[in-house]
Amino acid sequence: MYIDRLALTDYRNYASLDLSFSPHINVFIGENAQGKTNVMEAIYVLAMAKSHRTSNDRELIRWGQEYGKIEGDVERKYGHLPIELVISKKGKKARVNHIEQNRLSLYIGQVNVVMFAPEDLNLVKGSPQVRRRFLDMEIGQISPVYLHDLLHYQKLLKQRNAILKDNRGKRQFEDVMFDVYTEQFVDKAVQIIKKRYYFLELLQKWAGPIHHGISRGLENLEVSYSTLKELSPAQSDDEMKDILMKKLAEVKTRELDRGITLIGPHRDDLTFMVNGYDIQTYGSQGQQRTTALSLKLAEIELVRQEVGEAPILLLDDVLSELDDYRQSHLLNTIQGQVQTFVTTTTVAGIEHETIRQAAIYEVEDGTVSRRDNV
Repeated sequence: MYIDRLALTDYRNYASLDLSFSPHINVFIGENAQGKTNVMEAIYVLAMAKSHRTSNDRELIRWGQEYGKIEGDVERKYGHLPIELVISKKGKKARVNHIEQNRLSLYIGQVNVVMFAPEDLNLVKGSPQVRRRFLDMEIGQISPVYLHDLLHYQKLLKQRNAILKDNRGKRQFEDVMFDVYTEQFVDKAVQIIKKRYYFLELLQKWAGPIHHGISRGLENLEVSYSTLKELSPAQSDDEMKDILMKKLAEVKTRELDRGITLIGPHRDDLTFMVNGYDIQTYGSQGQQRTTALSLKLAEIELVRQEVGEAPILLLDDVLSELDDYRQSHLLNTIQGQVQTFVTTTTVAGIEHETIRQAAIYEVEDGTVSRRDNV
């Protein structure tokens, strides 16, 4: 799949922008704070209906305007697909093939993207919240059911936490709705955990060999899901539910002391082991970056397997963060395989055929102009 055209109206610093792209590689060159990343972000928002940079949608709307609009013409294996996302202070409206979508969960997945930005280098050494977000965003775009379950889970978590907070400090309490929420909470938790197990099994299948190659055959990467030790992917739904209900009963007093839910997918994490060592704790910066790169390249193959088409790759100011060897490995992998968007302050020093054949766009103060080659 690839994006043939992108049009922006009152998005970030762009009053109006209309661009056509190469189906191969597109490079946006410019100094910082000129609008390069805003174009990249717009493609991501068009695909995911949310930004990778902010949780406040109002920041996406140009200053002083009521709404912002992103339009895209996407080419997929089954044909041409126009999609549109309007962001206003009242919320979002999405259209696929000119038809408004009732739920955003039905819209997400129409176009698949893999984003690799400098903050993704913190995927390994960053907080568990960063890794959970990575899981949720990536699974969500290949599984609308997962998104639906996740939204329902988050709503139940909020309701359950509200009751715990209202009864904070008590040793015991009776609340029929709390029991109902807890049962529904566990049902959704099991569906999320099972989908994460499945996703990580696929991710490991691709990330292991990729990491082995980037490390010149010196390192073996294992990615695993860190949840309750009593749970395993081989268990049935009922077995998982029984374990979660039992654990929640055991920690109920502690939950009442703190006024929050202490067990569930919202507290889970990922573990990265290289040659048997936890690289979150013991790995060098080079190993951690190789792991982050391996995960992103594995995502491309995973989406290709699950969806039947390669996703669009967004490299936001990340080439300069990689050494020459990792940079070359990344560019060799994407060459001729994946539509790619790159932002950078300069292509000087990047000696690679992929860049020499790219469509080049110069960005200055919210103006984008295309030139034929480097």
